[in-house]
Parts: sequence; structure tokens; C-alpha cells
Amino acid sequence: MLLADYADEIAQTDVLGSGDIAPILQGLFGEVGGIMSAAKKSVRERAAYPGYQKAAEEEFGDTLWYLAALCRRLQIPLDELFAEATSAEHFRRVGSASDLVNGAFAHVVVPIATCSMDTALFRLGRAAAALLESSPDRSAVVSFARSYVDALHAAQLIFADVARGNLRKARGAFIDPVPGDLIDFDEQFGLEEQLPRNFKIRINQRGSGRSYLQWNGVFIGDPLTDNISDHDCYRFHDVFHLAFAAILHWSPVFRSLIKQKRKSNTSYDEEQDGGRAIVVEEGLTAWIFSRAKELDFFEGHKRVSLDILKTIGEFVSGYEVEKCPLKLWERAILDGYSVFRQIRDAKGGWIVGDRATRKICFQPLEFEK
Repeated sequence: MLLADYADEIAQTDVLGSGDIAPILQGLFGEVGGIMSAAKKSVRERAAYPGYQKAAEEEFGDTLWYLAALCRRLQIPLDELFAEATSAEHFRRVGSASDLVNGAFAHVVVPIATCSMDTALFRLGRAAAALLESSPDRSAVVSFARSYVDALHAAQLIFADVARGNLRKARGAFIDPVPGDLIDFDEQFGLEEQLPRNFKIRINQRGSGRSYLQWNGVFIGDPLTDNISDHDCYRFHDVFHLAFAAILHWSPVFRSLIKQKRKSNTSYDEEQDGGRAIVVEEGLTAWIFSRAKELDFFEGHKRVSLDILKTIGEFVSGYEVEKCPLKLWERAILDGYSVFRQIRDAKGGWIVGDRATRKICFQPLEFEK
């Protein structure tokens, strides 16, 4: 992987205006704060913070994203910047080596810098602050890049891993996936063990206030209430499981409701379709709903915050659906909540899903089956 390749591919995820410098600098400064926060937790919590390396790699990766965005706006090639920042003279002085050689990432283990982590982080913080003092020039950006590499190595991280991880996350979150690249999790199984390729499910609320779900004229699942004093229509939340099924091709809950688990394969039956996976999906659905309530159930929204999407990634780690890009999760959430709002307002309706097109839509109850 070349730094120039990273710069080209990451540029497609930059949705800010090409002339916007202030938000880039603010974002970069904030991510440096994130690096320091991760380091603080590592020192304070030690063994109680096992996710330090992953968190540190992500914070360094996000900082690199903003640095690349800044370089685009200042017309400084990213590979040239780091070539200057990682000069042989500098590394002889600090006693470290880089896995970045002539703009390419080398397959080497990076020695730890001689300066302490605290020293490296304070230098990085000062270099970031210097960029805020006035319009940043090339020398200030080079100084920051140099401090960035020093801090990264002091944290015992490999630059190549940081760049690749950030590229994967950013493109997954901001670039619409190519349909042919998406995974169909059950296509190798028989039809009796697949989620329905097309489905039309009736959901309606009776006078008791409970909602009922019907598939092919048969009631599935239990009648639902909101189960909370603040009535928020969570009784219709099966919409979200159906959105996951149509768009992500994943829903252990829906599989359980229609009894189409992949029992021919023990590992899939136990690990992907079993009770724990069902609990994960239900918990994730409830958590997203709690965030959605604060956002008017995504009414008028065209994006889902990256923080929400990142937390979803943590929720589903270890399950097949973790292979879905965050952008696809965003589509499942926005489309699912669009149908939910229509179901809520009409107190019922038909939920129509098409896995081939990865779409879900609403039809009023008066539509015949």
C-alpha cells in the first residue's frame, strides 16, 4: 500500500467543502484529544482497558483522515509530507524507525521511539495547537506529521495498520457499497433455511393497544406492547428486524419467528442463529431506538451519525453481519425508520421486503395481500 493510494481513496469520503479549513483543523485537534484520552484510559485502567490498541489505532486513523483532508486543501501531497517528516535525520535524532519507506509501507515491526509516550503526546498536542494559531503553512503541517509519527511509534502501533484500518472504516461508512461486493449470508443453504427472498408481512394494532404480526396469514411472535410508561410505539419495532433481513440479509430474530434457522450447519445454528445472536439483535434494536427517539425517529435525516454506526460495529463484532459496511447499516436504519413512522401513524400496515434489491417499504392495510 502506498500513501498516495491512501490519499486518493480516502478523498472520496470527504464530504466537507473543498474550501473548508476550520472544520478540518477543529476535527484534527479533536482527534488528537481522542488519542490522549485513549492513552489516559490505558494508564488509568491498565488491564481493565483491553481495547486500548484498537481504540488507539482508530484515533490515530481518524487523525490521519483529517491530516489528509488538510493536505488536500493546502495542495500538499500526503506522501511528500511524510517523506519530509520521516527524514533519516529526524529518526537518527529520536532513535526510531518508520515502516514508511519512500511513500510505501514496509512489512517491518516498528521499534519503539526512545521518548516516552507522555513526551510524544505532549509534542503532538503542541503541534496540533500550532496549526490553530494562524493559517497553517507547510512547515507547521510537516512538524505536526513528524510529531504524529513519533506518537504513533511511541504507542507501539504500525503506521500501515492504522492507515488500512482507517481506509476500511471511512469507505465503509461514507461510500455506497457496490451490490456485487455485498455478502448474501444464506444463499448456500436450502430455501427452507433462508430468510425469505421477498416478503409481505402484516402488522396492526388492536383495541387493546397490542400489535400483531402475520406472515402468510399466520400469526408469528407474541402480541407486543411498548413495555414502558413513556408510550413510544416500540410495539411496532419488528419493522427493524424486517429491515435488517431485507437490507442486511441478517436477522436471527426473524429467522426464529418463522422457524428458518440454518440447522443443517451446527456452527451457524448455534453461533449465528442461536439465542445469543437473538439477544444481540434485540439489544441493538432497543439501543438504536433510544437514540432515534432523541432524533425524532430520523424524520428528515439523510445520515446516521458515525458515532452510532461505530457503536453498531462493536455490538455485532463476532457475528456474520459485521462484514456489512457501515453505509449499508445506515440505509437499513433510515429505510427501517421511514417504514416505522408510517406504521406508527397508521397504527399498522404491510411491510414489504425485497432482498434482491435490498429494499423495504410500507403499504396501507387496505391493500389486499
